[in-house]
Amino acid sequence: MHIDPAVYVRNTIRSVPDWPRPGVTFRDITPVLQDPRSFRVLIDLFVYRYMRQRLDLVAGVDARGFILGSVLAYELNLGFVPVRKKGKLPFRTVAEEYSLEYGNATVEMHTDSVRPGQRVLLIDDLIATGGTMVAASKLLQRLGANVVEAAAIIDLPELGGSQALRETGLDIYTVCSFSESAP
Repeated sequence: MHIDPAVYVRNTIRSVPDWPRPGVTFRDITPVLQDPRSFRVLIDLFVYRYMRQRLDLVAGVDARGFILGSVLAYELNLGFVPVRKKGKLPFRTVAEEYSLEYGNATVEMHTDSVRPGQRVLLIDDLIATGGTMVAASKLLQRLGANVVEAAAIIDLPELGGSQALRETGLDIYTVCSFSESAP
């Protein structure tokens, strides 16, 4: 029996209703990470997509993007650079502020994280409103990187993030999507 790898990963993601607040369904990737087969299938999906893309680096967004990005970078024999929340990096940084539902947040990178012209894959666990990934992409571009694509396990298209990323000119790839109106 053959099952589509993306469907296999999607079926392993846990949906937690009314968390962190009523009316929100949290998409929990920890079951995918816990199960060796699911984790391997997930990473292989990304590896097969990017193995011939002539990438130089993988940039992972704080914090679940670190898990995916570092494993993917290892599998592709690339370096990994973190995009961190403000105040977490010890060296000189460049920052990008973005809007949240209630207020603002900032992400940072070390000023020497990338060199001009490097081809970088940006990765996180999910795309919701897109604010963090748009800010991370802007940071990478300000440092001279060519952001080849933004990737994630999950897209929540009803929240508009994937569209916001496309509107910046960035290509995106997600393994699966979830609608708030369907499980």
